Parts: sequence; C-alpha cells; structure tokens
Amino acid sequence: MARGGFFILASFPSLLNKMINASLKQLADQLAAKKISSVELTKLYLDQIATHNPVYNAYLSVNAKVSLAQAAAADERIASGNGLPLTGIPIAQKDIFCAKGWRTTCGSKMLADFIAPYDAHVIEQFNRAGAVNLGKTNMDEFAMGSSNETSYFGPVRNPWNQKAVPGGSSGGAASAVAARLCAAATGTDTGGSIRQPASLCGITGIKPTYGTVSRYGMIAFASSLDQAGPMAKSAEDCALMLNVMTGFDERDSTSLQREKEDYTRDLTKPLAGLRIGLPKEFFAEGLSSDVGARIQEAIAEYRKLGASIVGISLPNTKLAVPVYYVLAPAEASSNLSRYDGVRYGHRADEYTDLADMYEKSRSQGFGEEVKRRIMIGTYVLSHGYYDAYYLQAQKIRRLIAQDFTDAFKQCDVIMGPTSPSTAFNLGEKGDDPVQMYLSDIYTIAVNLAGLPGMSIPCGFGDACANNTAMPVGLQIIGNYFDEARMLNVAHQYQLATDWHTRRPQGF
Repeated sequence: MARGGFFILASFPSLLNKMINASLKQLADQLAAKKISSVELTKLYLDQIATHNPVYNAYLSVNAKVSLAQAAAADERIASGNGLPLTGIPIAQKDIFCAKGWRTTCGSKMLADFIAPYDAHVIEQFNRAGAVNLGKTNMDEFAMGSSNETSYFGPVRNPWNQKAVPGGSSGGAASAVAARLCAAATGTDTGGSIRQPASLCGITGIKPTYGTVSRYGMIAFASSLDQAGPMAKSAEDCALMLNVMTGFDERDSTSLQREKEDYTRDLTKPLAGLRIGLPKEFFAEGLSSDVGARIQEAIAEYRKLGASIVGISLPNTKLAVPVYYVLAPAEASSNLSRYDGVRYGHRADEYTDLADMYEKSRSQGFGEEVKRRIMIGTYVLSHGYYDAYYLQAQKIRRLIAQDFTDAFKQCDVIMGPTSPSTAFNLGEKGDDPVQMYLSDIYTIAVNLAGLPGMSIPCGFGDACANNTAMPVGLQIIGNYFDEARMLNVAHQYQLATDWHTRRPQGF
C-alpha cells in the first residue's frame, strides 16, 4: 500500500481525485505529513496534462524530466525539515516569464524557438520556495488579447465549454487551474488579463498593486501597466501565492521597496462594518442581465456577512477603454521594437538587404493583433499626433486614478462585475476588435490607476445554446497596497458560499 513511506496515488482513485481538488494548504499539509510525495503529486498533474491538454491547449511547454527533478529535490527538502508552504507543490507558469532552459514564447512565432538563458524574478521566487515548475501555459500573443485566440500556437478552450473562450491573455493559466491541470498558476494583468479569464473560467485571480511584483524577466507589453499575479481555486490559495511572488527587486526600476507582507494575516477577520462601494457606471448599459443578477446576489450575501453598501461614481470610467488603447499600444510599439531579426527571435529566411530583413522578419513573426497595436502605438507617438492623443490620454489617466481616490474616501472596497458577459464562443468576436476590447471595460481602469483588483466566482449565467451555464466573476477592487483586506473580503465570501469549489464536468 505504501512505498518509502508514501501512498501510491494510482492505487487510490478517491485519494487521487481528492488531491487534484485540494487547496494549496491542504496539499502542503499532506506533503509535510508524508501522506503523498511531491514526485507523486507532480506525476499526477503530468498525467492530467497528457490526458487533457490535447483538447484544451492550455500548456505550450512541459518538461517532465525537469519537473520531476524539482519534485525530488522538494521531497528531500521537506524530509530535512526545511520545507516552506509551497515546497513541492506543482505550479504552472505563464509563458511570458523567462525560465532558464525553458522555451519561452510569449505565444508568438517571433519567439517560438527562444530558450530563456535566465530566470525571471517571479520564477526565482518560486524556486526559492521549492515549488515545482509544471510547465509554461498558453497565452494571447505578447499578452495582447481578451480571448486567448491570438496565440500563434492556437486558441485555448474553456473547460466549462470547449466551444467557448477562456478569456485572455492568461487564458492558458485559467484553463489549467479550472481543469485541474495544476495546483495553481501565475498570470499577468495589463488591462484585466488575470481577472477576466479568472471570471470566464470560474477561478480566483488577483492583480496586485503596480510595483509589488517585479517585472524583471517578464516579457514586456506595456511597462506602466503590466503586473504579475496568482490564479488559483480560492482567495486563500492566492494569498499563499502572493506571499511568494511579491518582494523588492533592484533589477526592476518600478519595483517598490516595501516590507514583506503576509497576505494570509487577515483572512479570518469578520466583515462587520465593511463598506462596499458600488459604482453606478458598472451597472449601466452593456452589462448582461444574467451577470448583473449574479453580482446583485453576491452583494446580498455580503450584506448578510455584515457589510454595508455605498453608492459611488467613477465618472471617467467610460474613457478607460479609449485611454488604454492609446497608452498600451504606444508602450507596446516601443517595447516590441527590439524584435528585429538581428539579435534574437524570428528572422526571415530570404531578404535582399537589412531593411528588407527587418520588414519581413517582423511581418512574419508578429500576428495580426500585435501588428495592429504596434501600428496604433507608432501613430499616436508620431510627430503631430503625440500631443493630440498620447499626452491627452495621460491626462485622462490621472483623472481616472483620482476618481478611485475620491471613491475610497467613502468606501473600503469597490465591487462590480469582472466581465460584462460570460464566456463567448471561439471566433465570435474575432472580426470585431472593438467588441473584443470592450470585454475589459470593467477591468482596464484598475490598471490605469495602478490599483489592486481581483475576481472571484459568484455563480453561473443563463444556459447558452448547448445548455451550458458559464461562470460569472465578481470583481473586488482595493485601495493601494490593500491586498490583504481584499483577500479577507474574498475569503469570507468563499467560506459562506461554494461557487469557488465548483468544477467543470469531467474534472
């Protein structure tokens, strides 16, 4: 029944099922008690990936030899008494983080064969914690997209409905967590790319305050907006992940030098006296009725938990999408100029001269959405248009941030929908970029202000044509560096409800 003091999971299907649905804390307890080993747990997830990834396309790279070696080292560390909360736990890493020796593609043909020569700060943090790198997850190309359909390696499918998108750009990570192909995952959020796929896949995801997680080794999209964060089954899991991911890094000029926090410290605090702000702009035209109904039901639950509701206004919210699609492409056009076919990345096979090599390499290496944003960004930064578009957008960005500052004088957290609808079908919005961009209408302002925000499951929308009810996410927005309070608010809701424990059929 046991080998070397460890249970053989394959011999106990009920235990196997229990493990893939366990929380990070439960897994850590099982590992510490030697009821399972990290090697066994890692093999379990690798088997899950081998079975389900051909359908869902959540992973781009898996290296069983490396993952199992890390797991064996974790088992030795636990045996010596030096284990930490995430030691031995298999974590999926978004393919935007450089990991030494791993193919790091950013979902693009431009980097299809790039092997990272160093570790991103986030990867270093997980390595120090003794976590196992289970693989690199699929994503929209260079994190540009809201559906995970712009990936050069094909779209990711939503585990709740294979015909639906998982959201983006961290769609691979969200799909992997929802389908139990990892214990938890990392994502990045530039305009909602953690929260929106978390909502569409029925998991929990948090974007922390800008600067709390180092961007070193995270392939850049829009440097003033990009921020890494965790994606997991619950708020408690995200708190444990955030404990590892955060920390000052002198290699990143935007990394904030602050004392290390324990984001689990306030999880058990009661919510009596909590003031929840509901922006009227979040409940206006464009919000699906089924999503709106689930949000109101979640707010009613918070009332039962002792919170009070405050009506607030974020008057410049309507400008967030146009401002974002000036500023983000402008930064992208600058960041992506490094991919010229000379130093690294895709180079065209045939060209006549240097200029022709640049043109062909970039035309072949970038997908349509990336090229669209580079062109927009170059335009708004060009002579004659910089003052009219880029500078004006920066001024409005300041107004958007001020709206939140004013709102937090009246409330402790802000709530509303994460996405205006549940997951839409693959290909449904591919020919209409503006409709695709509006998928992030409730999340973008948080990035422009640099605030923390998260999404938690709060129910299911109306059943669609194939009789599948898709997850709905509740967005919680906090003040600067108020992640611990947000996680407390989310955790208390998850203690009172079971939406975060629901999983797609077959998983």
